[in-house]
Amino acid sequence: MNTEYVHLKLGEDIQAIAGYYTPEREERLKYNGREILYAVGGYKLESTCCGGGTGCQGYVTVPGYLVAWKNKTNEEGLPVSEIIKIADEETKNEIKKIIREKECVRNVEFW
Repeated sequence: MNTEYVHLKLGEDIQAIAGYYTPEREERLKYNGREILYAVGGYKLESTCCGGGTGCQGYVTVPGYLVAWKNKTNEEGLPVSEIIKIADEETKNEIKKIIREKECVRNVEFW
């Protein structure tokens, strides 16, 4: 089933509960005849339940298979792409392995 992915503003910090994260760039990865959209960024935990922050870390989020690239904009003027979420666990594990090697990050999360 297709769903919409609203692209975040790159390079801008986004406040979260215990710190912030910053989307830095978006990538498209060819995989089994399809294209996967993923975003790379960094985050900083400034406080946790156990005390001080843990410093900066890298992350990747994977919205899914790309169907249509930035084919419209939302009411805030941000670009929107059409994607298909990846549900198969074996496929997710294969993609995680590829992305971890390519991007040198440990945290790879799927929508």
